[in-house]
Amino acid sequence: MALISLKSFLLCSSSTAASRSLVMTLSKSLNFITGQQKSQKYSSSAMRMLSSKVKSQYMVYRNNHVQLRIQSLSLNETVHLCGGPENSPISDNRWMDEQMFFEKLKGLDTSKEIFKFLSSLEVMSDIMAAAALQRIFEVEVDGDGLKNFEGVLENEVFRALCFQLEYESSKLSNTGLLNALHALIKLRIDPQSSLVASLLSESQERLGKGQLTIKNLCNLGETLLELEGPSCATLEQILNHVQGKDVEEWSPSEMVMVYRMLQMSVREGEQYQDLLNRMNNVTLTIASQLSPKFTSIVLNSLVVLQQTQAVPLVITLCKHSVKHVPYFTDDELVNVLEAFLYFGHREQVFTEALETHVPKSVFSMHPETVSKVMKYCCQKMILSKPIFDAVAECFISDADGFTTNQIAECIVPFGTLNYLPPSTSSFFGKLESILHTRFSQFQPHTLLSLLHSCVLIQRYPVNFLPKIFSPYFLQQLQAQPPGLDRIVTSQLTRLFLTATLECPFYQGPKLLPKYQVKAFLMHSCSLDVHLLNRVKTGLLSLLKKRIYFASEVSTPYFYTVDIEIKLDEEGFVLPAAQCEEINRRIALCVDGQNRFCINSHHLLGEEAIKQRHLKLLGYEVVQIPFFEIESLKNSRKMAAYLRKKVFPCAYGLRC
Repeated sequence: MALISLKSFLLCSSSTAASRSLVMTLSKSLNFITGQQKSQKYSSSAMRMLSSKVKSQYMVYRNNHVQLRIQSLSLNETVHLCGGPENSPISDNRWMDEQMFFEKLKGLDTSKEIFKFLSSLEVMSDIMAAAALQRIFEVEVDGDGLKNFEGVLENEVFRALCFQLEYESSKLSNTGLLNALHALIKLRIDPQSSLVASLLSESQERLGKGQLTIKNLCNLGETLLELEGPSCATLEQILNHVQGKDVEEWSPSEMVMVYRMLQMSVREGEQYQDLLNRMNNVTLTIASQLSPKFTSIVLNSLVVLQQTQAVPLVITLCKHSVKHVPYFTDDELVNVLEAFLYFGHREQVFTEALETHVPKSVFSMHPETVSKVMKYCCQKMILSKPIFDAVAECFISDADGFTTNQIAECIVPFGTLNYLPPSTSSFFGKLESILHTRFSQFQPHTLLSLLHSCVLIQRYPVNFLPKIFSPYFLQQLQAQPPGLDRIVTSQLTRLFLTATLECPFYQGPKLLPKYQVKAFLMHSCSLDVHLLNRVKTGLLSLLKKRIYFASEVSTPYFYTVDIEIKLDEEGFVLPAAQCEEINRRIALCVDGQNRFCINSHHLLGEEAIKQRHLKLLGYEVVQIPFFEIESLKNSRKMAAYLRKKVFPCAYGLRC
């Protein structure tokens, strides 16, 4: 049925006590009929006002909202107000069950389909009408605004709905009123229009009378945030009403709505911490009931609201998130990963769930989700070969769709965790191609971190080093936060040392001494002091005197050696302070658990390159890993272990 041949259109309030229905029927005049079907005509002045309104056109405002005024369908409309379906003169077979309506609406993908569907109905509740407006927003509005401007705002059914909503706002149910208002704001209808003003005024009146449920309050809050932002004065009034409600009576969906509203309105949460404490306690008891979407929203809110004291809730939600991993949308999974990162939590079973999910889904994931998974693995020091291999394959085929930050977040973990995927050649070939074509798009610090991670795993960006060591690039680094801090200068120095030691063919600019550190900052590979002391005790038992070895020795080459032992030509151990007749230097690398990927014996990139460089600098590197000595219970056993490890051949001490 064509829209213009619409015979009648009923809009019914779904209020429970005295359900009313708004009926729009094409006729000769505009009039209202009461619930008892008694006709009540507009006054002549009202008719003139309406006639003026319906003749006006739609226009676009500077602020990207749409100024909406009702345009006449044919100047022969009749608007009726009658009782509910049980008392309505309209036959029951012209009503559609709300649930059936919503299911049908969900399957419609264009405004044209929606309007055609609506035109086939003669009666619907105000909640159904609001849902239709919401669905129109979902299918027709994107980041650039309303896609089908004329097809929506000039549609006869749309204008009839808006007319009825504006002039019968006081007769709408709370849900219908607030859902319609929210949908119209999402559709960019101008807040100053008489339609939005009428719905806003009615909403605020009901708020003042305390007539709104918790769901209504959240809906109104989100609408006002959309309109005015967190500075909206009415938000405080809404939140005061929310605080007066019994949190234990809220459904999971209502709890999530309040979290989201608090997240958008108060950010740090301090002003409403008492409310948040009550919410956190109750949510802890219903965490297992939350859907993937709700779990993601609550975790994201806890991050934004900085709820660091809600550790039991965070841990519980993280544990329950494991079962949702296959069902999270990209955005939801990103929220969950950010919560793991923010609260410093790690679940082995969550990692295992990712290892199952990511390889199967990586090619359909959004680049932001892929990069966030890698960031999670990197910060938690999780070397997951299934994930890394899958991401490498995805990067080879889809990297052109990644932003420069996403590229860096995907590449850096390979260097940090010292891992080369099976597709190494294609993987780094793709990276090199991207660097050639998009070099200038990278932020300086992002680019430096990216290239630094490459040298950790012996991939040398020699073609780009002249640009990195150029005064212009160094000035860019200095000008942008964090500037040339210790981490940045350590990365620059390691690039320079790598070029010197591992790329003797490099003839480009060098890094000036003023940009070099005196000693590398090994932030991810710090020394395990307890383990070091155990090794020193064993050496003392073996060498008899403390003078024969030195610990935490600074070298001229930026590295700090955990323990250094010097030998002469004949293999005798020299006093550590002696500077002459030194033939061999032994560097003991006492590698605690924090120098390895989590739950593995795989060295991190910074420790691997350190040991590689020490060998190139002439040291005999002896690795003393934690897993080889953790079972040695006394100094005698430790001395025997060190004797075999450090001095596999004969050694001697000069008396």
